[in-house]
Amino acid sequence: MAESLTAKEKSEPVFAGITLTNPHRVFYPELSLTKLDLARYYEAVAPAMLPYVINRPISLVRCPEGYTNECFFQRHGRRGMSKSIKEVHIPGGKSKKEYLYINGEAGLFGLVQIGALEIHDWGVSLREIDKPDRIVFDLDPDEGLELAILKAAAQEVREFLESLRLKSFLKSTGGKGLHLVAPITPKLPWQEVKAFCKGIADALVAARPDRYTSNPLKRTRKNKIFVDYLRNQRGGSAIALYSTRAKKGAPVAGPLAWDELKGLKTAAPFDVESMLRLRRLKNDPWEGYSKTRQSITAKTLKALGIS
Repeated sequence: MAESLTAKEKSEPVFAGITLTNPHRVFYPELSLTKLDLARYYEAVAPAMLPYVINRPISLVRCPEGYTNECFFQRHGRRGMSKSIKEVHIPGGKSKKEYLYINGEAGLFGLVQIGALEIHDWGVSLREIDKPDRIVFDLDPDEGLELAILKAAAQEVREFLESLRLKSFLKSTGGKGLHLVAPITPKLPWQEVKAFCKGIADALVAARPDRYTSNPLKRTRKNKIFVDYLRNQRGGSAIALYSTRAKKGAPVAGPLAWDELKGLKTAAPFDVESMLRLRRLKNDPWEGYSKTRQSITAKTLKALGIS
């Protein structure tokens, strides 16, 4: 809870030990939503959000003057950042720089302080930094594609994953697509996990070439859904649960129960206000995620023609 004990603290509130400078800076002008409002949002969602995002590498979209002004992507540390935003070395890449992560509530408010309007987390935890513990399938529809087709595709992909004995969880991204997320035991390295996910994407395309493409080129996506498996490679990330997006209306990525899919009226049903109003934080649609135990096995790889 924000505290204000002195005249300075009244203008610069403190959240979990992090002082917010310029708290009345407007991040979403159409809503008059300020840095202070964003901090209060994250204060409310932190108990639900943090178990999914702490101690994982993160990448940021920062918009220090609000989303309508200059924004930039960041995955490495910079001068002046709060010590609550941690850094970790991740072997295997071209960059020798350390990557960002947070390990608690203070880190979340440290991100608010630097104007991070999007938090994207990697598919690994710090415990097994080179072995993914989840896979993500980003269903990215072509502009104007009917929502009914996207919803049918989500169910279709869910059933395909179930045929491989993988339980998946549904997420709205705050954009036009949907994510299916399957937790896995961290046994395989990035390269093998990526190959597995590509195999799934290719199988979907082979079964329904009229509906899916696994080719990232824009020209191949006309009236189709791009199955983005590339989020499952080293450095790949996905929008974190409960993270805001740097878009008009302050949309939020949120968990969905599978029985909500049928009645979904839009692919992006949540924003800062509705997420709190719906009290989704008290009834986690992803209940059971942390207890799900499943693996990519040799049998599963063989079923996709991967040796």
